[in-house]
Amino acid sequence: MLRLGLTGGIASGKSEVSRILRKLGFTVLDADSIAHQLMQPDAAAYQEIIRHFSTAILDSDQRIDRRKLGAIVFASRQQLDRLNAILHPQVRARLAELFEELDQAPQPLVAAFVEAALLIEAGYLPDLDGLVVCWTRPEQQLERLRVRGLTEEAAKLRISAQLPVEEKIKFATETIDCSGSLEQTRKQVEALAAKLRHA
Repeated sequence: MLRLGLTGGIASGKSEVSRILRKLGFTVLDADSIAHQLMQPDAAAYQEIIRHFSTAILDSDQRIDRRKLGAIVFASRQQLDRLNAILHPQVRARLAELFEELDQAPQPLVAAFVEAALLIEAGYLPDLDGLVVCWTRPEQQLERLRVRGLTEEAAKLRISAQLPVEEKIKFATETIDCSGSLEQTRKQVEALAAKLRHA
């Protein structure tokens, strides 16, 4: 089974590409969901995050409020690096377990994907057999983030916290151009799926 990464800048279309891959029968693990699970009160990273960022990031139910935490880490590269240093090794270990389980499936899988914005930055590449990079034009990223309710300043902060797309593409084994219509994106994903199945 091929272990493939799926990445791209924020609001670059990777969630849509994930959705299409799932509809085509591929397993896509979501690294962000795993990170959220690790931040729950009974999970491994919870205490460590609070020790570093203080109880000011908790909501009334004593859960980590991701908006409060986001406001801190996207305003400071140092704080973002600290959060990533806590979360990424644990996410990586959990992904290794999940890939191992998929490898043991009774029906052999051609490939499984892990989707994450920071696959390259967090050092996941050695664990993967290939990398699919989704991309779109910077002005489209900004527009999509504004539609999600971010101010232009907040959107630019989030974009600048990630490796520029031109750099990500250097690591790609495949790219998906998400700057066109949904139909154009879907056709590219279908072509990738066909290529994987006939490899």
